[in-house]
Amino acid sequence: MKLFHQLLVAPAALGLLAPVAANATELNINGVSDYAATSASSSREQVTSITQFSDVYPTDWAYQALSNLIERYGCVAGYPNGTYRGNRAMTRFEAAALLNACLDRVTEVTDELKRLMKEFEKELAILKGRVDGLEARVGELEATQFSTTTKLKGKSTFVIGATNAGGSKAGADAYNSNFGATSFNYDQRLVFNTSFTGKDKLLARLRAGNFKKGKNAFAGSGVNLAALDVATDSGAVDSNVSNNVIVDRLYYKFPVGDQFTFIAGAVARNTESIALWPSKYNKGGAKILDWTALMGTSGVYNKETGQLIGAYWQQKVDKGDNNFSFSVNYVADDKNGNISDPNKGGFMTSNSEASLMAQLGYAGPRWGVALGYRYGQCDSGNGFRRGTSFAKSDDWNNDCEYTNSKGVKDARRSSSTNSYAINAYWAPEDPGFIPSISLGWGLNTVSSNDKADGTALTTQSWMAGLKWDDVFLKGNDLGFAVGQPTFATALKGGDTPYDGNYVFELYYNFQVTDNIAITPALFYLSRPEGQDTQAFVKNGSGYDGQFNVFGGLVQTTFKF
Repeated sequence: MKLFHQLLVAPAALGLLAPVAANATELNINGVSDYAATSASSSREQVTSITQFSDVYPTDWAYQALSNLIERYGCVAGYPNGTYRGNRAMTRFEAAALLNACLDRVTEVTDELKRLMKEFEKELAILKGRVDGLEARVGELEATQFSTTTKLKGKSTFVIGATNAGGSKAGADAYNSNFGATSFNYDQRLVFNTSFTGKDKLLARLRAGNFKKGKNAFAGSGVNLAALDVATDSGAVDSNVSNNVIVDRLYYKFPVGDQFTFIAGAVARNTESIALWPSKYNKGGAKILDWTALMGTSGVYNKETGQLIGAYWQQKVDKGDNNFSFSVNYVADDKNGNISDPNKGGFMTSNSEASLMAQLGYAGPRWGVALGYRYGQCDSGNGFRRGTSFAKSDDWNNDCEYTNSKGVKDARRSSSTNSYAINAYWAPEDPGFIPSISLGWGLNTVSSNDKADGTALTTQSWMAGLKWDDVFLKGNDLGFAVGQPTFATALKGGDTPYDGNYVFELYYNFQVTDNIAITPALFYLSRPEGQDTQAFVKNGSGYDGQFNVFGGLVQTTFKF
């Protein structure tokens, strides 16, 4: 009998035999002989109905299974005395005799199968052709695939928009004459994700763009708070060059056990090396201003990028998505950590201009909270990333070495910053009229051995973000944020700072397809220069403290 025929009936026979077992000591040779003889002559004396067994009753647990086997295959035989002896353990010899009888009967079943195959011959031929085609395509893809371990993902972003300054005429005219034109820019990212074990990840990202530093308002030129998230670090290394293709991420992440993950990278970012992003405002959705994308706490979450090592721990609270986490990472500034001169930089040296970040948090689908801390080595207000021009400025550059008042070069600067942040979010159970709420508050302190009177010692920031999901159509989001970017609250010498300012942001994210999104957005910066506003808008008749910036744009994103 062909193997195919045997395979058809084997599951049925074995299904009947599976619950039955016997030891060698239980072998009854006479019984086996009787059973085998009866089974072998089944073509003449075959049982055709379960009622022919005198010891099988409808109340028996296997009654229906035995009845089906007799009626469908007609290959069940009992003992010569008309009994089946269902409570008796079956020996391997008896099992072989039963299986042999069923295999002899399977040819009758295949006749019916042949009839069905002939009836559906056309449909089967079509299916076979499709399978052959799919196999050919799979073979072609396997032969031409980029890598068996690497996946490529891409993101292309177009931004068209403009900014316009208002307030005193002198300040507004100065800004608009340099940064008031409409611009059309792009940002391109190609990400290579490689996994060797299925749990680890080697990430390499190529990036290019034409947001020229010093030339484009959306790159933070003129007013640093007008910088877009997509525009910063977008391939433009100086004011005269753009469209450069650079490697802006290269790191390896791997788990150790079920709770720990370690990260090491030659080009990695501190905000991307933590277990928790404690905000719902733009998570998984649109990001407009760089400052609002940092949850209003850019002193801690300052996107420091360079040579990094880090780790985080996660502990699930229950079977859901709720978990506690603790993250820590160290990153040397990219222009310092990759050089060998210990007086100018190096990795984990006193001149690395490094950031040490730590975060403790709890996150769930509906609410979460995180405490963040960052220590900035040789840091000043520049390390806070975004804020008023006054809060970010200082009387020296953000370097570990400098030329002191006596003209001595390479003098060591004893300076550092300590930044603290608390962030929290809450989301309704079902999207509707009630938005998710994301809050952030930050505090920063600066210490230095050469700060001048009137410069900022303490700064703060805060933000509140509201996001409505599925507005008008499923997948579309409406976001609104308000806050005060980093502003001075205490000055060296005890003077009172006048550094107040506000940021307002509004966007609507229209998800055209799963891969295309169009996001119109507006933002308003009430006093982005802060206390420096008076000097910024000086005119012939004195000082006027009014200066603001309004911006509008359409951001289109393609993902593939």
